[in-house]
Formats: sequence, C-alpha cells, structure tokens
Amino acid sequence: QYSRFGRGLFAISDDEDVAEILGVPTFTFKIAAFALSSFLAGVAGGVHALFVSYVTVGETFSITVPLFVLLMSVLGGARHWLGPAVGAIFVAALTNALVGGDWALAARAIIGLTLIVATLYLPEGVVGFVLKRLRGGPKGSSVEHRQTGASTPDAALPARKQLTGAVLLHCDDIHLAFRGVRALDGVTLDVREGEILGLVGPNGSGKSTLINVISGFYQPDAGALTFAGADITRLTGHDKAQHGIARTFQIPRPFARLTVLENVVVAGQFGAHALPYAEAVKKAREFLAFVDLDARAGALPALLNLHQRKFLELARALASGARLIMLDEVLAGLTPSEITAAIAMVRRIHANGATIIFVEHNMRAVLALTDRLVVLNQGQIIAQGEPRAVMNDPAVIKAYLGADDAQN
Repeated sequence: QYSRFGRGLFAISDDEDVAEILGVPTFTFKIAAFALSSFLAGVAGGVHALFVSYVTVGETFSITVPLFVLLMSVLGGARHWLGPAVGAIFVAALTNALVGGDWALAARAIIGLTLIVATLYLPEGVVGFVLKRLRGGPKGSSVEHRQTGASTPDAALPARKQLTGAVLLHCDDIHLAFRGVRALDGVTLDVREGEILGLVGPNGSGKSTLINVISGFYQPDAGALTFAGADITRLTGHDKAQHGIARTFQIPRPFARLTVLENVVVAGQFGAHALPYAEAVKKAREFLAFVDLDARAGALPALLNLHQRKFLELARALASGARLIMLDEVLAGLTPSEITAAIAMVRRIHANGATIIFVEHNMRAVLALTDRLVVLNQGQIIAQGEPRAVMNDPAVIKAYLGADDAQN
C-alpha cells in the first residue's frame, strides 16, 4: 500500500488545489519530494562518478541522461514502484543491444519513437495500464440507484454535536476583489451549529467566491473569519480542512488516477481526524456505502456518471470528519428522481447534527432543506431569514427578475 506521503503526492499530481482543500499540506509535500529527489540524484551521481572514474560536463549533463530517465518513468509508469524498474530494464536492454556503430543512432531513434508512442497511448505506463485493466471492472455505469443510504445505518456518519444554535462560523465584513471587480463587498453572516444555511443568488453574485474564501482557496482582502471561536482568516486550505471544514465543487473534481475508494481515503487520512490508513479505509467504505458507491470502490472516477461523481465528493467531505460541510450546487445536472434521493440523503446527514452551507439554484430543494436563507447579489447580502419570507422579499425578486419584471 502507498504511504500517507505517497498518497498525498499522488493527490497533488492529480489536482493540487483539491488536495490542499482536503487537508494535504501541498507546499510541504512538494518541498519534501524535491529534497528526496535531489538526495537520490546526488547518490546516483556519486555512484556514477565512481563507476566511470571521471566526470565531464558534456557527458554528465547531456540531454540523453534526463531523456532516458524520463523515458523509463513514462514507459513503465511513474505511479507504481515497479514502473520505473520496468522502464529501466527496457531502455538499458535496448541501448546495450544497439551500442556500436550506426546501431547507436538507431537506438536513439527507437527510444525517441517509443517515448512518443508511450506518451500518446500509455499515459500511465505499462504497469499503470495493466493495473487499470485489472481493477477497472466493467466499463460504463448504471444510472439507476437505490434510495441513497436507505440500507446504511446512521452509524456510518461521524458522531457530531447536536443542534445548539451557537455560532460555528462567523464571517465579518469580508471583502474580495479581482483586478478591481468586487466579488465580495462587506459580507457579514453567521452559520449556527447544526443548521442548514441556504446561500442563493443570481449567477455571479458571489456565492462560490464566498465558499472559496471560507475553504481557503482565496484569502480575503479585508475582514475576518472565525470558526469554533478560532481566527482562521489567514489559514491555508489544508489548515482549514484540519480544523473541520469541507466542501464539494460545482463541477466534480475527483482525483482521476486514484480509485473511488482511494479518493475517500485521502480525505480520511488528511482531514480533521487524520486517521491511520486502516481506519481511513474502514470509514471510506462506510461512507461509500452511505452514498451507494460501495460497488464502485475499485473503479476509477472516469467510469462514474455525473450523479455518482457528485456523491463521491460528498463521501469525501463526510470522511474528512468535518464539522462544517459546504455543498456547492451538488444537485446541478441531476434528474428529478436523483434530486429527490439527494435531498433525502442531505436530510439524513443533517438529522445527525451536521452543519451545512447549501449553495443551490434549485429552489424546490432550497425551500425543502434550509433552516435559514441568505441571498447574495453583486457581492452583498440583500436579504436573510426564514426561507419563504426571504424569497418573497421585493429586493430578492428584483435581483432575480430585474426591476421591470419585479414591478409587474
């Protein structure tokens, strides 16, 4: 099995931003990987110098040296320890077989052609291709689903505090601008422990930007964020994840070259609870069963449909042990029956004491799920309170329909 460090590096390789938000300390891991690679390169260089008895710049720093190393990794596969070894055997055997005269030039041509073919048709290398075939299972995926989580005990969910009404997250006068365009203009709101807070507004109103600020994608230009009594304004994304903040994305962003199970394991290992591998796997399987993806645990995300990829993101958020989960348009693109199942699942999560920020355009779901509603328009809060009362607010109607339609 991969180490925690190795799995974190694989997550960074697939999607660095998502890895950071799930709790992987991306900068630290990249520096450590660079230092380790430099050490190994130094050792190899020392052995090489002893072997050839002399070192010249022309030979040691020739383009063929890094080219051969790259080819070994690309051909064999860089994401499994056996991959570079397989690639090294092939390259070494080829160069030794064609070592003299005109054959040496032919060897370089063959190696160059092999690199092109491997890049185009074997992006994961020989070993990666074989492993993918072994674990991929049947291609395609069923669109039919059971009622999500219907047969899964609530014990699969992490133990959470009951609804207390105490403020869990406080956003104080948050400002953020992009090249002079104000995305957030003085947003102040509270999220209470155990509630579902709806966050709605027209396209471009700042909803996803606020989620990005809370989760650590962006740093606010001004204002403060307080979570569970602690100032988290300037914390990085992975620090916020380890404090207990998780999110999903409008467009699902699973780690493409990790299996469904491994995607969720990353959240368990690097999230708020920082679980050891065995326990992270156990929790991952529980949450995959909760979202009805247990049968797809060994598949790669490319084999999932949109509904399943969205629920995979929800499983990751749950597995992180988060106290606050932000659902960013998790229902977008789903069929009516899938939306009904998703609403039921969110209700079950909330019933166990979860605190949720629910960003959604589907007003049926918003009114069915939320305890309070906050409406953003042009980066400012224009209304908040009881959902149905807020939706009848003239300012909200104007924001959605325009001034003329609102008057009519």
